[in-house]
Amino acid sequence: MPELPEVEITVRRLNSALVGAEVESALAPGMNVMKTFEPPLESLVGREVSAVRRIGKMPVVHFKSTSVSRRRTSSRSTDDDLALLIHLMSAGRLRVFEKRASPKDRASRVLVRLDGGRELRLREHGTKQRAWAKLLPTASVMEDEMVARLGPEAWPPPSPKEFAALIDQPRHLHPLLRHQADIAGIGRSWVDEILWEARLSPFKKGSELGQEEVERLRDALHVLGDAIEHYEETVEGQLPEKAPKPLKIHKHEGEPCPRCGTALEAVFFSEHQTTYCPDEQTGGRVLKDRRLSRLLK
Repeated sequence: MPELPEVEITVRRLNSALVGAEVESALAPGMNVMKTFEPPLESLVGREVSAVRRIGKMPVVHFKSTSVSRRRTSSRSTDDDLALLIHLMSAGRLRVFEKRASPKDRASRVLVRLDGGRELRLREHGTKQRAWAKLLPTASVMEDEMVARLGPEAWPPPSPKEFAALIDQPRHLHPLLRHQADIAGIGRSWVDEILWEARLSPFKKGSELGQEEVERLRDALHVLGDAIEHYEETVEGQLPEKAPKPLKIHKHEGEPCPRCGTALEAVFFSEHQTTYCPDEQTGGRVLKDRRLSRLLK
């Protein structure tokens, strides 16, 4: 799943590549991908891409009104600047292509066709089709229910006082840090890395942390910034659809801990896993089954 570092590098590259490009057509081959109907996707025709940015794990593509788009309609709702808010979910990817999609490309969900033959394409592999998009007036983006519910961004990190307040909850750290309403941008991959960096158990509750542990956890958010820098240095052009993440422990169970050499362990859930170092994070205790998670503090 694309998380904060992957989405951040994606929007940086798209912003550099697309600002000033004019939309020639827009359509949504994905049957259920568009969650808004007014203004229609066709309202993008004649507009220019003005910016591409990130909110949490969601890319946002901004389009400004031009003389061409204004001539096409007198409707005030479609004359405003517009933004395409996108949630990639687990398998969605947003990239610009030099050629337009073939009708046989069954992974295409949203196609924004640009002047010069290029195409901004939301693609999603698999059969679940969870990725979605909303076309909104730019002024309404921050009021959208999916944006308004987000907590503060995980990177750059919240202030020490704000972070201490949001983490002070009687919930296990692993789901707490992934809960977008508490802190935005962290998913299943990077939460393992953050907790390993902080030397904290995934099953310790936020309300149980001492001041020094809270500070350590907040400092550990630097791994998100480190990942962004890694992508900047190693990825030329756009981030590949299956880009390897610079992960030290996530899904590396059985391998030695990069710090102490202890074999990494994992707890498996129905759709994800939690990887940790038993020596540095759980006091030497190994959790073999998620039903025993109450034993780890």
